[in-house]
Amino acid sequence: MNKWTNLSIEYAAQNSYLDDLFQVYPTIPDGIREINKKIWNDIENAYSKRNNNILIKELLKLDLFPIKDSYTAYLKRDKTAIERNPRT
Repeated sequence: MNKWTNLSIEYAAQNSYLDDLFQVYPTIPDGIREINKKIWNDIENAYSKRNNNILIKELLKLDLFPIKDSYTAYLKRDKTAIERNPRT
């Protein structure tokens, strides 16, 4: 095995690896994001009413969709795509 690859693997096995990595690459560089309270309230209402159609539409209003999915950008751009593709 390559010397540098082996050193990297050994370093990654240390207890402080993730803490050290976080110092170099912080996961939240700008701090915790604030969610629009009205959008969040609408999300909670749709969830409690089990209205998946409205729930997805409200989640798409967030700056960052909570689930990484390849369809998110398409659904954000084409507002009628949800009705035309209800199983997706």
